[in-house]
Amino acid sequence: MDFEYSPRCRQLQQTLLSFMEQHVYPNELSYKHEVERNGNQHGNRWLPTAIVEQLKPLARAQGLWNLFLPKSRRAPEGLSNLDYAPLCEIMGKVGWAPEVFNCNAPDTGNMETIERYGTEAQKDSWLAPLLRGEIRSAFAMTEPGVASSDATNIETRIERDGDEYLINGKKWWISGAGDPRCALYIVMGKTDFSAPRHLQQSMLLVPAATPGITVTRPLPVFGYDDAPHGHCEIVFEDVRVPASAMLLGEGRGFEIAQGRLGPGRIHHCMRAIGVAERALELMCQRLASRTAFGRTLAEQGVWRERIAEARIGIDTARLLTLKAAYMMDTVGNKLAQAEIAMIKVLAPNVAQQVLDWAIQAHGAAGVSDDFPLAQQWAGNRTLRLADGPDEVHRNAIAKLELAKYQTRH
Repeated sequence: MDFEYSPRCRQLQQTLLSFMEQHVYPNELSYKHEVERNGNQHGNRWLPTAIVEQLKPLARAQGLWNLFLPKSRRAPEGLSNLDYAPLCEIMGKVGWAPEVFNCNAPDTGNMETIERYGTEAQKDSWLAPLLRGEIRSAFAMTEPGVASSDATNIETRIERDGDEYLINGKKWWISGAGDPRCALYIVMGKTDFSAPRHLQQSMLLVPAATPGITVTRPLPVFGYDDAPHGHCEIVFEDVRVPASAMLLGEGRGFEIAQGRLGPGRIHHCMRAIGVAERALELMCQRLASRTAFGRTLAEQGVWRERIAEARIGIDTARLLTLKAAYMMDTVGNKLAQAEIAMIKVLAPNVAQQVLDWAIQAHGAAGVSDDFPLAQQWAGNRTLRLADGPDEVHRNAIAKLELAKYQTRH
C-alpha cells in the first residue's frame, strides 16, 4: 500500500500553503466583518463576499482550481483521491476557504454526480458552469417528516406528466440554498412508491428559478446561520421540469445517492482533519503563552497529555483517510466502503475532541467569536449527522465485519 504523494501533489501543497498564508488567514476577520456589513448595510447577509470573489482568479491562476474531480476530461486539473487528500485538509482549516478553489461542498458532490451520471447535454448545461465557478448548487434529499438517515424513507413525490415531471415535497438542511448564486437543485424523490424499496427513488436536475420552489427559512446550526452559504428549508409545490431533467433513469436515485456520497464523505473527513490540525495549532500557541499557578499551561501535565492524545488521534484519522482514498483510487468506491464508513465515524469525532480541548485551553475566549474554534465546533458537530449519522456507518461496518464469519458456517 503506497501513500506516497505525486510530485505534482507535493508542489501544489507548497503553493496552497503559501496561498493560505498570504491570502486566506489574513482575511478571516475581514470575511466575517464583510458578512456582517452585508446584513447591516444591505439587509442581506446572503450576498456573496467580495473577498472570496477576488481570491478566486488568483487561485485559478496558480493552478489551485477543481482539484477534487479525478478522471474528468472537463476538469483535467483534477487529482486522484490520494493526492487530493492533503490539499483538501489544508483548505479545510478555514471554513470558507474551499470555495476560493472551487472545491466546496455541496458543489463538489454535485459536480461528481453530474460527471458520473449525467448526459452530455446535462453536463453542458450544469457541470460546465459549475466547474467554471459561475453558479452554485445544492443537493435536496433530507426531509423533516421522516428519518432521513434511511434515504428510502423520503416522501417527496416525482410524478410523470406527459413530457414533464411534477415535484411535490418539503426538504430541509439543504446546504448552499441560501446563496443567491444557487442555480441548481439535485432533488431526490420517489417516482414509484410500489417498486422494490431501493428502486422507488429518482433524481432530477431542477433549476432553482423554476416556479413552485420556495426557500422558506434558513436553519441555524447552534446559532450560526452560516451566511452566505446557509442551510435551508425548501418547499416544492407543483414544480414542473422537462423529462430530460432526469438523472440516469427512473428508479436509479438510491444508486446515484450511494455513488455520490462516497467521495463526499471522504472529502468531509479530509477537511475535518484540517480543522483538527488548526485547533491543535491554536491550542499549543495558547498553552505556551498563558501562565497559571506559576507555570505556563503547556508545562502542566494534563495539557501535555491532551496534546499527545490530539496528535495520536489526528495522525490515526489521517492514515485511515489515506487508506480509504488509496482504495478508492485502486479498487473503487464499492470495495472501499468499509474504510469510507470507518473514517466517516472517526475523523469528525477526533476533530470534535480536539476542538473541545482547544476551546478549554482558550477559556472563555474559546467560546467567543474572537477565535474560529466555536464556529468550527458547531460546524464539525454536524458531520456526525451529515452524509449519514455515526450509527448508520457503524451498523454498515459491523455488517461487513460479521459477513466475514457467516460464510464459514
